[in-house]
Amino acid sequence: MPSSPYSCVLWDVDGTIIDASVGILRRLNVALTHFGHPAPTREDLVHWIGPPMFESFQAQAGMTPEQSSEAVAFYRTLGKADGYTTDVKTYPGVPELIRDLHAQGVPQATASSKPEIQVDALVDHFELRPYFLATVGATPDESTLASKADIVVEALKRLKERGADTSRPVLIGDRHHDVEGGNANGVPVIFVEWGFSDAHEGDDAAFRAASADDLRTLLLS
Repeated sequence: MPSSPYSCVLWDVDGTIIDASVGILRRLNVALTHFGHPAPTREDLVHWIGPPMFESFQAQAGMTPEQSSEAVAFYRTLGKADGYTTDVKTYPGVPELIRDLHAQGVPQATASSKPEIQVDALVDHFELRPYFLATVGATPDESTLASKADIVVEALKRLKERGADTSRPVLIGDRHHDVEGGNANGVPVIFVEWGFSDAHEGDDAAFRAASADDLRTLLLS
């Protein structure tokens, strides 16, 4: 019977569980051109997927915080019109691993920079709700609760409130924001290499996983 070296598992969503790149690129094209900026290419997505959009509109499009807030609101109306689950898919082997961790009694939560309403929609869409003790994401404005470090704290808090053992947590993610957010809280990070990132972003992670099988070996042994 396999067991886990971790008492609970926190999951990033975009680029880790779910590939939402097709819809994100389409909505960014609409939003950026609406505000007079060049449309991004698919190669540009590495700079957009992972960080809060509030930060990305500033860092990538040179917007002020006020302009970024307006752009985020416009971008989210596009997402709401899409229903949050259009053109999304899971990465191979990841849902099966989530189910198997649950079967072994390992408490799990999301720890995503996506707005929590979207995280909930995606978890329900892929019928993963039974396997998560908590689904945690950013606040709708992506500024009150947005940094990965704060989201990790909130995810651990909700797991603990639900009776989970949070003494040996691990965070799984695909961006340097995940690594930084985990490390800021003393939570080891497994950096997955199938998301939207440069390889060096995982330099400070505890472990790397190139496939769901690699990740399974690290989580269940």
